[in-house]
Amino acid sequence: MIKQAVILSAGLGARLYPITDTIPKPMIPILGKPLLEHHINQFKKHGVSEFFISLHYLPEVIRNYFGDGSKWGVKINYSFEPTPLGTAGGVKQFENQLDDTFFLIYGDIFSLVDYSKMKEVFTAKTDAIGMQRVGLCGYRSDVDLVELDSDNLFAKIHPKPHSARIGNPYSMRGIFILKRRILSYVPKGVYYEIGSQLLPDIVSQGEKFYGYECDEYSKGIDTLDKYEEVQNFYKENIGLI
Repeated sequence: MIKQAVILSAGLGARLYPITDTIPKPMIPILGKPLLEHHINQFKKHGVSEFFISLHYLPEVIRNYFGDGSKWGVKINYSFEPTPLGTAGGVKQFENQLDDTFFLIYGDIFSLVDYSKMKEVFTAKTDAIGMQRVGLCGYRSDVDLVELDSDNLFAKIHPKPHSARIGNPYSMRGIFILKRRILSYVPKGVYYEIGSQLLPDIVSQGEKFYGYECDEYSKGIDTLDKYEEVQNFYKENIGLI
């Protein structure tokens, strides 16, 4: 069982103004409950009991609401970034506290992913240094894309923006299972991104990183339109959640 999850929560949420004038992006309410609370409850269903949350914008809002996590029956650890460190740089801050294998999710994603199923698939990939949820998509120039081989192994990564068409591209979605040793590739204390820097680096060095496809709902909330979409989905499916 994977017992730890990192939730990256240091973003500014500029495209969600005015909602994020007074709260950080992961605290936006989904039918009255902060998005971060949905994360904790969903991961708890699949055995996660310890969380690591990165902070930057309005950190006291998150700390004051969740405290040490005991109200939810979990343990919460925090890391404050005076200057944003990017997605990989944010995880690096927790390196010495993490188990050999852990979950990672971007804090602005609403997710109903079955993490137990994802863990089973990952465990079967005995050579994997990591796995990321992916989805087959039409060509888009504004997202990081990846080509997979027949075993769902990351074959080639195309960080945004792109200037050439890519055959059968998959979008790289912000839900991961990672081995702690992947953090040895991340420089300490500098801005470093997973999609555009870390993953291209490890793939070029022969590490085995896999894509994971599933049918469960997840949606990144980085605009007001996407926020409304998630709210509507939750309302329509609340009996199933």
